[in-house]
Amino acid sequence: MARITAGVACSHIPALGVAVDFDKTGEDYWAPAFAGFDWTRKWEEQEKPDVVILVYNDHATAFDMKFIPTFAIGCAESFTPADEGWGPRQVPVVEGHPDLAWHIAQSAILDEFDMTIINEMEVDHGLTVPLSMMFGKVDKWPCRVIPLAVNVVTYPPPSGNRCWSLGEAIRRAVESYPEDLNVQVWGTGGMSHQLQGPRAGLINREWDNRFLDQLSGSTDALRYIPHIEYLRETGSEGIEMVMWLIMRGAMGQTTEQLHRHYHVPASNTAVGHIVLRPVPDAEASGEGVGAAA
Repeated sequence: MARITAGVACSHIPALGVAVDFDKTGEDYWAPAFAGFDWTRKWEEQEKPDVVILVYNDHATAFDMKFIPTFAIGCAESFTPADEGWGPRQVPVVEGHPDLAWHIAQSAILDEFDMTIINEMEVDHGLTVPLSMMFGKVDKWPCRVIPLAVNVVTYPPPSGNRCWSLGEAIRRAVESYPEDLNVQVWGTGGMSHQLQGPRAGLINREWDNRFLDQLSGSTDALRYIPHIEYLRETGSEGIEMVMWLIMRGAMGQTTEQLHRHYHVPASNTAVGHIVLRPVPDAEASGEGVGAAA
Protein backbone atom coordinates (compact mmCIF):
# COMPACT_ATOMS: atom_id res chain seq x y z
CA MET A 1 0.00 0.00 0.00
CA ALA A 2 1.22 3.52 -0.79
CA ARG A 3 1.76 5.75 2.22
CA ILE A 4 2.30 9.45 2.87
CA THR A 5 5.42 9.71 5.00
CA ALA A 6 6.08 13.44 5.15
CA GLY A 7 4.87 16.89 4.28
CA VAL A 8 7.15 19.66 3.05
CA ALA A 9 6.32 23.32 2.47
CA CYS A 10 8.41 26.12 1.05
CA SER A 11 8.31 29.37 -0.85
CA HIS A 12 8.82 29.15 -4.61
CA ILE A 13 10.39 32.55 -5.24
CA PRO A 14 11.70 32.63 -8.85
CA ALA A 15 14.89 34.46 -7.79
CA LEU A 16 15.81 31.42 -5.69
CA GLY A 17 15.87 29.41 -8.90
CA VAL A 18 18.08 32.03 -10.54
CA ALA A 19 20.48 31.84 -7.59
CA VAL A 20 20.70 28.06 -7.98
CA ASP A 21 21.07 28.16 -11.77
CA PHE A 22 23.86 30.74 -11.71
CA ASP A 23 25.70 29.36 -8.66
CA LYS A 24 24.93 32.36 -6.44
CA THR A 25 23.69 30.40 -3.42
CA GLY A 26 26.87 31.11 -1.43
CA GLU A 27 26.78 34.88 -1.96
CA ASP A 28 26.19 37.07 1.09
CA TYR A 29 22.65 38.00 0.06
CA TRP A 30 21.50 34.46 -0.74
CA ALA A 31 23.45 32.28 1.72
CA PRO A 32 21.13 32.83 4.73
CA ALA A 33 18.07 31.88 2.65
CA PHE A 34 19.64 28.68 1.34
CA ALA A 35 21.21 27.65 4.66
CA GLY A 36 17.80 26.61 5.95
CA PHE A 37 17.54 23.94 3.25
CA ASP A 38 20.83 22.15 3.99
CA TRP A 39 19.12 19.97 6.59
CA THR A 40 16.32 19.07 4.20
CA ARG A 41 18.63 18.05 1.34
CA LYS A 42 20.44 15.61 3.61
CA TRP A 43 17.14 14.36 5.00
CA GLU A 44 15.69 13.81 1.51
CA GLU A 45 18.75 11.76 0.56
CA GLN A 46 17.91 9.43 3.44
CA GLU A 47 14.14 9.42 2.94
CA LYS A 48 14.30 8.65 -0.80
CA PRO A 49 10.66 9.39 -1.71
CA ASP A 50 9.31 7.50 -4.69
CA VAL A 51 6.75 10.17 -5.54
CA VAL A 52 6.18 13.80 -4.56
CA ILE A 53 2.70 15.27 -4.97
CA LEU A 54 3.73 18.88 -5.51
CA VAL A 55 1.07 21.52 -4.88
CA TYR A 56 1.89 24.78 -6.65
CA ASN A 57 0.33 27.54 -8.71
CA ASP A 58 0.90 28.27 -12.35
CA HIS A 59 1.99 31.84 -13.15
CA ALA A 60 0.15 32.38 -16.47
CA THR A 61 2.32 29.75 -18.17
CA ALA A 62 0.16 26.66 -18.65
CA PHE A 63 -3.08 28.55 -17.94
CA ASP A 64 -4.26 32.05 -18.72
CA MET A 65 -7.46 34.05 -18.47
CA LYS A 66 -9.06 31.80 -21.07
CA PHE A 67 -8.84 28.78 -18.79
CA ILE A 68 -8.52 28.90 -15.00
CA PRO A 69 -9.00 25.56 -13.20
CA THR A 70 -9.36 25.71 -9.44
CA PHE A 71 -7.60 22.35 -8.97
CA ALA A 72 -5.72 20.63 -11.81
CA ILE A 73 -3.74 17.40 -11.57
CA GLY A 74 -1.01 16.47 -14.03
CA CYS A 75 -1.41 12.90 -15.25
CA ALA A 76 1.24 12.90 -17.99
CA GLU A 77 4.41 10.84 -18.24
CA SER A 78 6.56 13.97 -18.07
CA PHE A 79 6.44 17.76 -17.78
CA THR A 80 8.88 20.09 -19.52
CA PRO A 81 10.19 23.24 -17.79
CA ALA A 82 8.44 26.28 -19.26
CA ASP A 83 9.89 29.35 -20.90
CA GLU A 84 8.71 32.19 -18.64
CA GLY A 85 10.19 34.92 -20.81
CA TRP A 86 13.93 34.37 -20.46
CA GLY A 87 14.19 30.77 -21.69
CA PRO A 88 13.37 27.55 -19.83
CA ARG A 89 15.31 26.84 -16.65
CA GLN A 90 18.12 24.41 -17.35
CA VAL A 91 16.78 21.81 -14.95
CA PRO A 92 15.75 18.20 -15.59
CA VAL A 93 12.45 17.29 -17.18
CA VAL A 94 9.94 16.40 -14.47
CA GLU A 95 8.98 12.72 -14.65
CA GLY A 96 5.38 12.07 -13.63
CA HIS A 97 3.62 9.03 -12.17
CA PRO A 98 0.55 8.64 -14.39
CA ASP A 99 -0.86 5.56 -12.64
CA LEU A 100 -0.93 7.18 -9.20
CA ALA A 101 -2.03 10.53 -10.63
CA TRP A 102 -5.02 8.95 -12.40
CA HIS A 103 -5.86 7.02 -9.25
CA ILE A 104 -5.84 10.24 -7.21
CA ALA A 105 -7.92 12.02 -9.84
CA GLN A 106 -10.53 9.25 -9.88
CA SER A 107 -10.61 8.95 -6.11
CA ALA A 108 -10.87 12.72 -5.56
CA ILE A 109 -13.61 13.14 -8.18
CA LEU A 110 -15.63 10.29 -6.67
CA ASP A 111 -14.98 12.00 -3.33
CA GLU A 112 -16.83 15.01 -4.85
CA PHE A 113 -13.85 17.20 -5.77
CA ASP A 114 -14.05 18.62 -9.29
CA MET A 115 -10.51 18.02 -10.51
CA THR A 116 -9.27 19.16 -13.92
CA ILE A 117 -7.15 16.42 -15.52
CA ILE A 118 -4.14 17.67 -17.48
CA ASN A 119 -2.37 15.32 -19.89
CA GLU A 120 0.02 17.86 -21.38
CA MET A 121 1.48 20.77 -19.45
CA GLU A 122 4.67 22.76 -19.09
CA VAL A 123 5.66 23.62 -15.52
CA ASP A 124 7.06 26.94 -14.34
CA HIS A 125 9.12 28.12 -11.37
CA GLY A 126 6.25 27.39 -9.00
CA LEU A 127 7.09 23.71 -9.38
CA THR A 128 10.76 23.63 -10.38
CA VAL A 129 12.13 26.00 -7.71
CA PRO A 130 10.96 23.80 -4.79
CA LEU A 131 12.59 20.80 -6.47
CA SER A 132 15.85 22.75 -6.68
CA MET A 133 15.60 23.84 -3.05
CA MET A 134 15.08 20.28 -1.81
CA PHE A 135 17.33 18.37 -4.20
CA GLY A 136 19.90 20.91 -5.35
CA LYS A 137 21.49 21.09 -8.78
CA VAL A 138 21.10 17.62 -10.28
CA ASP A 139 21.10 15.93 -13.70
CA LYS A 140 17.87 14.05 -12.91
CA TRP A 141 15.25 14.60 -10.23
CA PRO A 142 15.52 11.70 -7.77
CA CYS A 143 11.80 10.92 -7.68
CA ARG A 144 8.66 11.12 -9.74
CA VAL A 145 6.45 14.18 -9.36
CA ILE A 146 2.69 14.65 -9.65
CA PRO A 147 1.90 18.35 -10.25
CA LEU A 148 -1.21 19.65 -8.51
CA ALA A 149 -1.94 23.19 -9.68
CA VAL A 150 -4.19 25.47 -7.62
CA ASN A 151 -5.67 28.77 -8.73
CA VAL A 152 -4.40 31.47 -6.37
CA VAL A 153 -3.83 34.02 -9.11
CA THR A 154 -7.38 35.06 -10.02
CA TYR A 155 -10.15 35.54 -7.47
CA PRO A 156 -11.92 33.60 -6.19
CA PRO A 157 -9.28 31.11 -5.06
CA PRO A 158 -10.40 28.07 -3.08
CA SER A 159 -10.85 28.50 0.65
CA GLY A 160 -8.35 27.20 3.15
CA ASN A 161 -10.98 24.76 4.38
CA ARG A 162 -11.52 23.38 0.87
CA CYS A 163 -7.76 23.00 0.39
CA TRP A 164 -7.38 21.21 3.71
CA SER A 165 -10.26 18.89 2.76
CA LEU A 166 -8.64 18.15 -0.58
CA GLY A 167 -5.50 17.16 1.30
CA GLU A 168 -7.58 14.73 3.34
CA ALA A 169 -9.04 13.31 0.12
CA ILE A 170 -5.53 12.92 -1.34
CA ARG A 171 -4.48 10.98 1.75
CA ARG A 172 -7.41 8.61 1.32
CA ALA A 173 -6.55 8.18 -2.36
CA VAL A 174 -2.88 7.44 -1.71
CA GLU A 175 -3.66 4.95 1.05
CA SER A 176 -5.99 3.06 -1.29
CA TYR A 177 -3.30 2.70 -3.99
CA PRO A 178 -2.00 -0.89 -3.95
CA GLU A 179 1.64 -0.32 -4.91
CA ASP A 180 4.18 0.08 -2.11
CA LEU A 181 5.26 3.72 -2.54
CA ASN A 182 6.90 6.27 -0.27
CA VAL A 183 4.92 9.45 -1.02
CA GLN A 184 5.53 12.99 0.16
CA VAL A 185 3.15 15.93 -0.26
CA TRP A 186 4.66 19.38 -0.79
CA GLY A 187 2.84 22.69 -0.44
CA THR A 188 4.52 25.68 -2.06
CA GLY A 189 4.20 29.44 -2.46
CA GLY A 190 4.07 32.31 0.00
CA MET A 191 4.84 33.41 2.58
CA SER A 192 3.77 37.03 3.07
CA HIS A 193 4.55 39.22 0.10
CA GLN A 194 3.00 41.81 -2.17
CA LEU A 195 4.54 42.56 -5.54
CA GLN A 196 2.61 45.65 -6.63
CA GLY A 197 0.63 48.68 -5.50
CA PRO A 198 1.08 50.97 -2.49
CA ARG A 199 1.86 48.01 -0.20
CA ALA A 200 4.52 46.47 -2.46
CA GLY A 201 7.21 44.89 -0.31
CA LEU A 202 4.87 44.07 2.58
CA ILE A 203 6.20 41.30 4.84
CA ASN A 204 4.52 40.24 8.09
CA ARG A 205 7.00 38.16 10.13
CA GLU A 206 4.72 37.75 13.13
CA TRP A 207 1.81 36.43 11.08
CA ASP A 208 4.02 34.11 9.03
CA ASN A 209 5.57 32.54 12.11
CA ARG A 210 2.20 32.09 13.79
CA PHE A 211 1.08 30.27 10.64
CA LEU A 212 4.17 28.03 10.81
CA ASP A 213 3.49 27.34 14.51
CA GLN A 214 0.01 26.03 13.75
CA LEU A 215 1.08 23.59 11.06
CA SER A 216 2.40 21.34 13.83
CA GLY A 217 0.35 19.45 16.38
CA SER A 218 -3.34 18.65 16.12
CA THR A 219 -4.96 22.07 15.65
CA ASP A 220 -6.88 22.71 12.43
CA ALA A 221 -7.40 26.43 13.03
CA LEU A 222 -5.54 27.39 9.85
CA ARG A 223 -8.24 25.92 7.62
CA TYR A 224 -10.70 28.59 8.78
CA ILE A 225 -8.62 31.70 7.99
CA PRO A 226 -10.75 33.83 5.60
CA HIS A 227 -9.40 35.18 2.33
CA ILE A 228 -9.62 38.76 3.61
CA GLU A 229 -7.19 37.99 6.45
CA TYR A 230 -4.58 36.66 4.03
CA LEU A 231 -5.02 39.78 1.91
CA ARG A 232 -4.92 42.21 4.82
CA GLU A 233 -2.09 40.60 6.82
CA THR A 234 0.13 38.95 4.20
CA GLY A 235 -0.33 40.97 1.01
CA SER A 236 -1.99 40.16 -2.27
CA GLU A 237 0.27 37.17 -2.93
CA GLY A 238 0.07 35.73 0.60
CA ILE A 239 -3.04 33.80 -0.46
CA GLU A 240 -0.60 31.23 -1.89
CA MET A 241 -0.39 29.80 1.64
CA VAL A 242 -3.71 28.02 1.17
CA MET A 243 -1.68 25.56 -0.91
CA TRP A 244 0.30 24.66 2.21
CA LEU A 245 -3.02 23.56 3.72
CA ILE A 246 -3.45 20.84 1.09
CA MET A 247 -0.17 19.42 2.35
CA ARG A 248 -1.25 19.80 5.97
CA GLY A 249 -4.61 18.16 5.36
CA ALA A 250 -2.85 15.19 3.77
CA MET A 251 -0.80 14.65 6.95
CA GLY A 252 -3.74 13.48 9.06
CA GLN A 253 -4.92 14.70 12.43
CA THR A 254 -1.57 15.25 14.14
CA THR A 255 1.87 16.27 12.87
CA GLU A 256 5.35 16.60 14.28
CA GLN A 257 7.73 19.31 13.08
CA LEU A 258 11.07 17.92 11.93
CA HIS A 259 12.63 21.11 10.57
CA ARG A 260 11.75 24.77 10.12
CA HIS A 261 13.33 27.79 8.47
CA TYR A 262 12.25 31.40 8.03
CA HIS A 263 14.22 34.22 6.42
CA VAL A 264 13.56 37.69 5.00
CA PRO A 265 14.04 39.29 2.67
CA ALA A 266 14.59 37.35 -0.51
CA SER A 267 13.49 39.33 -3.53
CA ASN A 268 11.03 41.28 -1.30
CA THR A 269 9.45 38.03 -0.16
CA ALA A 270 9.47 36.06 3.06
CA VAL A 271 11.10 32.62 2.70
CA GLY A 272 9.29 30.00 4.74
CA HIS A 273 10.08 26.30 4.93
CA ILE A 274 8.86 23.46 7.14
CA VAL A 275 9.11 19.67 7.19
CA LEU A 276 6.42 17.65 8.96
CA ARG A 277 5.77 14.00 9.61
CA PRO A 278 2.32 12.55 10.22
CA VAL A 279 1.91 11.17 13.73
CA PRO A 280 -0.14 7.96 13.89
CA ASP A 281 -3.19 8.16 16.15
CA ALA A 282 -1.73 5.52 18.48
CA GLU A 283 1.44 7.61 18.90
CA ALA A 284 -0.14 11.04 19.26
CA SER A 285 -0.54 12.02 22.88
CA GLY A 286 -0.93 15.76 22.31
CA GLU A 287 2.04 16.45 24.55
CA GLY A 288 5.37 17.43 23.05
CA VAL A 289 4.21 17.03 19.46
CA GLY A 290 5.18 19.92 17.19
CA ALA A 291 8.30 21.02 19.03
CA ALA A 292 10.76 22.94 16.86
CA ALA A 293 13.67 21.00 15.42
